[in-house]
Amino acid sequence: MSALTFPIGSVHHLMPVLALGTAASPPPEPIVLKRTVLEAIKLGYRHFDTSPRYQTEEPLGEALAEAVSLGLIQSRSELFVTSKLWCADAHGGLVVPAIQRSLETLKLDYLDLYLIHWPVSSKPGKYKFPIEEDDFLPMDYETVWSEMEECQRLGVAKCIGVSNFSCKKLQHILSIAKIPPSVNQVEMSPVWQQRKLRELCKSKGIVVTAYSVLGSRGAFWGTHKIMESDVLKEIAEAKGKTVAQVSMRWAYEEGVSMVVKSFRKDRLEENLKIFDWSLTEEEKQRISTEISQSRIVDGEVYISEKGPIKSVTEMWDGEI
Repeated sequence: MSALTFPIGSVHHLMPVLALGTAASPPPEPIVLKRTVLEAIKLGYRHFDTSPRYQTEEPLGEALAEAVSLGLIQSRSELFVTSKLWCADAHGGLVVPAIQRSLETLKLDYLDLYLIHWPVSSKPGKYKFPIEEDDFLPMDYETVWSEMEECQRLGVAKCIGVSNFSCKKLQHILSIAKIPPSVNQVEMSPVWQQRKLRELCKSKGIVVTAYSVLGSRGAFWGTHKIMESDVLKEIAEAKGKTVAQVSMRWAYEEGVSMVVKSFRKDRLEENLKIFDWSLTEEEKQRISTEISQSRIVDGEVYISEKGPIKSVTEMWDGEI
């Protein structure tokens, strides 16, 4: 096993630690995304993260096909592609058709990883975002997870998992699963360290993938708390690194994979330069104890007085 991959699932499919994310608000122009993905592949990125919600599956798929045709990679098997089940498709009878649509849009035969995007369902066939207040529905976890398992059995997903699941919601999935989730993709960074959730996932053999590890500045949910942290700035200066590199190295040393996003070549290169150095025990201790903790992604857009999840506390089951 390479230090730059994690084996996931019972098949021990290898997932690269670093994924290039494609979520942006507003969505990136297709030509910009395609150019970025091709540049990323040239630099060595092999893991790409998307979702129907991001409106990036089509240009990502075009870029991946072009990478093969240009000889940047020999075949699709060198890539690891993650996509997600959107809320409107999180219903009995809709999960397999949803992944098939994503595969058709991406022009792929299979996904390496397919995740339930949020622990929320919405009215079938209504894809407007934000989801309208009257359109939220309780998720039938047993049925939806059973159909996620069917995606893996059919071979259209090598591995399956969840995203934005609290300990309680994850334990519920584990209690009903024949195939346990391989991954839980959640917000995690020096300012929201997810210790309890990571302990649970580690005990169950579930890999944590961190998003918003740099604070997602520029997104409607973003924050400057990470890039403006005095602790991280001091460590970065001492190391001759950037704050972003220190944050990513911290996540890597905590044993998680991560999704990062940039459309700039210099940042893409910078993100890859986190593997040949390490933090001292004192530096890790400072990050663990001196940085105040607060959630960035509160899930507010998935909360409705008229829906099954009526508060931030209910979304995260008190893990806030």
